[in-house]
Amino acid sequence: MKKQILKNILVVLGISLFLSCENFLDENNIADVSAGSYYTTSQGLEDAVKATYGIMKEFYGTELGFSMNVFGTDTYTNGADGSHKYMNWYNNQHNSSAAYFRDTWRIMYRGINQANAVINRAESIEDMDAAVKNSRIAEVRFLRALYYFNLVRYYGDVHLSLEETQGVETEANRTSVQEVYGQAIIPDLEFAASTLPATQSEYGRVTKAAAEFLLAKVHLTAPQGSAAQAANLMSNVINNYNFSLLEDWSDLWDINNEENSEVVWTIINSKQQVDEGLDGYGHRGHLYFLFEYDKRPGMTRDTENGRPWKRFRPTNHLLSLWDRTKDARYDKGYKHVWYANKPIPGQKVGDTAVYIPGPGVDRNGVDQDGKWTQAAKDGVLFQVYTTDQYNQVIFPSLNKWIDNTRPNRQHTQGQRDFILMRLADAYLIRAEANLKLGNAALAAEDLNVIRKRAAWEGQQAAMEITANDVTIDFILDERARELVGEGHRWFDLVRNNKLIERVKAHNIDAKDNIQSYHILRPIPLDQIDRTEGGYAQNPGYTQ
Repeated sequence: MKKQILKNILVVLGISLFLSCENFLDENNIADVSAGSYYTTSQGLEDAVKATYGIMKEFYGTELGFSMNVFGTDTYTNGADGSHKYMNWYNNQHNSSAAYFRDTWRIMYRGINQANAVINRAESIEDMDAAVKNSRIAEVRFLRALYYFNLVRYYGDVHLSLEETQGVETEANRTSVQEVYGQAIIPDLEFAASTLPATQSEYGRVTKAAAEFLLAKVHLTAPQGSAAQAANLMSNVINNYNFSLLEDWSDLWDINNEENSEVVWTIINSKQQVDEGLDGYGHRGHLYFLFEYDKRPGMTRDTENGRPWKRFRPTNHLLSLWDRTKDARYDKGYKHVWYANKPIPGQKVGDTAVYIPGPGVDRNGVDQDGKWTQAAKDGVLFQVYTTDQYNQVIFPSLNKWIDNTRPNRQHTQGQRDFILMRLADAYLIRAEANLKLGNAALAAEDLNVIRKRAAWEGQQAAMEITANDVTIDFILDERARELVGEGHRWFDLVRNNKLIERVKAHNIDAKDNIQSYHILRPIPLDQIDRTEGGYAQNPGYTQ
């Protein structure tokens, strides 16, 4: 692989100010310091660890990361805008030249090489407490495992290196998925889980629970993984720390309640830095899941309603999953009313301008499509859009990521943290593991914990299921209801061999093109071109 690690390290350190956060990522700009000398000091190691975290911000919370994990599934298809619809269409542009496949590869390997640099150079550092140094090594080994976990899930067999690359390399290996798990991912996470503390004084650093959480997912995914181990690890996460589900699911998306009891691990962002443009990434999810409200009568774009980039549109299948008479998550996760923010004849600011009642029967037992006949729509002064009117610009808008604290309506970076691990997912993963172990009753217990939390008041009992209801498809549907838009879906479907089946059944824009080989992404063309002797492409894709 062609890498110029010294240049990469300096670039990472040079941008460390805008990749830093209010908690533990604050650091000095050390762009003019040689990585070769600076990384051999205690402060240099601390900054190098922070830089290893910082690289993740290029992926998580960006359009790239959402596109790789949400798009082209059974839950989200394309809206009107965006240059990367090939990721949903699975057409001839879904190839090794595509920018997002290339960029994901590059980001993950930059993170790996940064982690390798920290691990390799830490051995020579003498002015650092041994326990602190060991903990920092455990943090970057966790991060290295996550970078490799992403790579093997996206690309299959990949280049494996546990040593820092310096200068230019033109040789690369293709190590089997099983070996990458066995030589890198699992040992790194086992070391992290045995070394990291249960809590960290600095919010955002990985912990023992985070390592156990990720290792559980690895065991459900790896060829040599153990469903029993996955269940046991998630039981540790659920029972042995101080995590607890929030009483109200919607409180998870309160931007003033981010450091809550349900979060196991999150990638943190700083409001000051994203507002001032020091952080060029931030959380941009507020852009991508919104319909074109700002072109409707009485509406103009504002920070309260978000900047609608119309990238991801919910499929009809996704919208059918919630029983709204019992389950509150659709109503609390999607926006229904837009209030006029510019006056027009017959309507003043603050009046209802747009109403999307949503699919099916609501909590009051009213079929909104049946209620809102054309005559009923003609009888009100606001725009009403029912399911028969949904298209690439008009569709229900996911409200999880709205950030009304942005300094102006055009600002693309948001201050939200990116939640990568939360307790509800731990219950769902344990349910999946127990189902694979043949224990549907235990799986149902975990699913019921999540479902009862999601219920409207008084509907908790009605939301409960039995062991007979539990199948892998039910669990996937429950994961969609609970984790919609959070960046897990593509992995969930591939892990359970359901991507092709479900996309063909539920994604109208992808169903005719998706093929069996699309369970892997194509190896990027620049990796192939820059490797001496070439680099093997994944099956199904042209070289």
